[in-house]
Amino acid sequence: MLDVLPCENDLLLRVADGDEHAFSELFNTHHQLLGTHIYRITGSAELAEEVVQDVFLKIWLSRESLAAVQHFRAYLFVISKNHALNCLRKLAKERLRQKTIEENAMALIPEENSGLDAYYSLLDEAIDHLPPQQQKVYLLSRHKRLKYDEIANQMGISRETVKKYLQASTHSITNFVQSNMDMSAVIALAAIILKKN
Repeated sequence: MLDVLPCENDLLLRVADGDEHAFSELFNTHHQLLGTHIYRITGSAELAEEVVQDVFLKIWLSRESLAAVQHFRAYLFVISKNHALNCLRKLAKERLRQKTIEENAMALIPEENSGLDAYYSLLDEAIDHLPPQQQKVYLLSRHKRLKYDEIANQMGISRETVKKYLQASTHSITNFVQSNMDMSAVIALAAIILKKN
């Protein structure tokens, strides 16, 4: 079977001239077969779909060059295989980088989890810096697990005030912790969380 049928030559020339309908026809003719081909290389349906879309986008962006293509299917399979292999290499590098980050973060954590202790100590300090009413609302909500209405009844304030106090206290605590926590503690804390998950 020939790689390019006479009508496909015409289709390629129309795409090269910027005919979107012709491009859509070209895509519909080849995308399923190409997806199967790429799936065999990657073993991932999601990655195969991404590669097919990227390849056809690349074809559209450089469509003028299609006029010189003699064997479109071979051309299509070669550029898609190269793109798929590049994607796999990039994915492998990203996984290796992520693994390295996690290993480096774990190395920063002493056995007694002092990074976590430092975080909780900083959190306590942040709560201590809150105005009295906000502090009380925060503690009733986060520590006693009371609902907005229960806090409002207990403190004699409106439910809306409880909500505002809780939002303000959460914002203040977050800012305090972020501005007072050094980078190594952040990395250590992230590693602790990753280890627990």
